[in-house]
Amino acid sequence: MTKRFDIKDETLGMWLGVIGVALFAVTLPMTRLATGTQAAPQLSPWFVTLGRAALAGVLSAIFLLATRSPRPASHQWKPLGMAVLGNVIGYPLLLGYALRVVTASHAAVVTALLPLVTAAVAAWVLHQRARLGFWLCAVAGSLLVVVFSVLRASQGGHGFGFEWADLLLVGAVIAASFGYIYGAQVTPSLGAERVICWVCVMALPVTLPATLFLWPTTPIATASWLGFVYVGMFSMWIGFFAWYRGLALGGALRVSQTQLLQPFLSILASIPILGEPLDVVTLGFAIAVVATVVIGKRLSQPQALASSAAAPLSTAARTGGR
Repeated sequence: MTKRFDIKDETLGMWLGVIGVALFAVTLPMTRLATGTQAAPQLSPWFVTLGRAALAGVLSAIFLLATRSPRPASHQWKPLGMAVLGNVIGYPLLLGYALRVVTASHAAVVTALLPLVTAAVAAWVLHQRARLGFWLCAVAGSLLVVVFSVLRASQGGHGFGFEWADLLLVGAVIAASFGYIYGAQVTPSLGAERVICWVCVMALPVTLPATLFLWPTTPIATASWLGFVYVGMFSMWIGFFAWYRGLALGGALRVSQTQLLQPFLSILASIPILGEPLDVVTLGFAIAVVATVVIGKRLSQPQALASSAAAPLSTAARTGGR
């Protein structure tokens, strides 16, 4: 059965989605700050991947204890487990292996399909429906981000060609999408904060020992530790407070499209953090993508719901508002 969303809840959900995406967008420059470069390496990528989940897990355990949160019900463990597999383990692990073979620019082309895949999973798992116009906007927005990513790869001299690692990237996109949707599925009953907290705590038996085993033995720059703390606190934890609640309030199918903004917000964040320049092409693509998100939101209601919402207005018009 298709769920109906209150217009105020949907608007709030969209804004919470934007906040979550903005926090996630800073992940890329902060991760670069944490790992350093090939010329000046800092923290190991494996340590950053597992360590950020362990840090979020410890914070989550404290939060759950401090708020005396009850244990999830038996039927909620499956969605939480799917979120662990998708968001904590599957996505970062598959992405990490793929990035050993392809460049970050190459990976950005494939992962740009994440909002579209998330919308498709929402339609399948949560039975959320939208009109054809929404799907056309979702495809158009995804294509804009893909074209933008290819252009940036070409400008950087990386080029683009299909690699076997693209299968890993596709797997990463699918894993993240299912993690998002199953997390959003239990958010109304558990609350966004408790969902991500239980997800991170469930992963602690793996992430905490691995983090201690991989703990760096060489001196690490303060800026790199700050980058690590950010991806642990905000990318893996606080960002999901807004993201899961936004998906649940505004509809995962609709709110997922705000993630199309993530590459552009990452570039904006890289200007002060990494000192990277901003160009007109980036701004142009960003404006075009924002347009597809706004138009897609307006076209996201199924035709039947839109007609039923318009019926009282047309009746009032015929009767002079009486």
